[in-house]
Amino acid sequence: MPEVRVDIERWPIAGGFTISRGTRTEAVVVVVTLTEGSVWGRGESVPYARYGETPDGVVESIRGIQDALTGGLTRQHLRDRLPAGAARNAVDAALWDLESKRTGRRAWDLAGVAAPPERMVTAETLSIAAPEAMRDKAAALADRPLLKIKVGAEGALERIAAVRDGAPAADLIVDANEAWSLDQLRAALPALARLRVGLLEQPLPADQDAALVGLEAPVPLCADESAHVTTDIERLAPLYDAVNVKLDKTGGLTEALEMTAAARATGLGVMVGCMVGTSLAMAPATVIASGADFVDLDGPVLLGKDRVPGIAYDRGWMSPPPGALWG
Repeated sequence: MPEVRVDIERWPIAGGFTISRGTRTEAVVVVVTLTEGSVWGRGESVPYARYGETPDGVVESIRGIQDALTGGLTRQHLRDRLPAGAARNAVDAALWDLESKRTGRRAWDLAGVAAPPERMVTAETLSIAAPEAMRDKAAALADRPLLKIKVGAEGALERIAAVRDGAPAADLIVDANEAWSLDQLRAALPALARLRVGLLEQPLPADQDAALVGLEAPVPLCADESAHVTTDIERLAPLYDAVNVKLDKTGGLTEALEMTAAARATGLGVMVGCMVGTSLAMAPATVIASGADFVDLDGPVLLGKDRVPGIAYDRGWMSPPPGALWG
């Protein structure tokens, strides 16, 4: 039966990261390590204040099921012991990694996905700054295939236009992180279409989803803060065109696989996203990313340094995780 270790780690963010809710200068992550003899498995999660999480609270939740883990708790039964969120994600990822190392099989084989992840395009994110600074940043990243633009309630269209000017050929995702009103959304949609925005994430607060009923949007809308687990899909399908599946919301890859399948069954597109964390947090998401419509797993690119070994990133492309990292 595995021994359990839980650690809080801090990873500096290069230059800070600003979204509509504020600026962060470091990624604070929780790492779970499960050890059986000479075999160990790890999982990383990123507690998120938007969902009422703190690093200490996540650690406390994990330690609350420590006896069950040492007694052989499975991934499926884990969902009965912890709610969806960062605590469950860290444990779930560690259980996947432990099984992978114990059996000598990669995680995507264990998951039964159609094909293992290959080198794939990931968005690179521009956090909120002055339009001129965002234009310059976009110009520096103009060879990336896909850019994601963080915006708030003020000056959103100016910032998006500046990024389009700096990177005229890139595909664009815009993420408002719940900062817009319905009137602002309606007014912005024609301009977003002209600026060739390919996806708009969570423009309205999650508790205002009903306002999207009957809205004819020329730009596809993606649920993020509104989309956590499989049971959310039925409610979101009439309102959105896609859902952002993040393992820190689903509570791990186990639930994320089911949520992705449910989204596909209802005709929703799938985006695989992340919080700002290291390659260890991104690795489990690659299991579903190879079949996603949009991949946004650039967390390590935003850090001052990453784990070694980590996932290889190269100008908007990412490679599968090495086995020595995870899975």
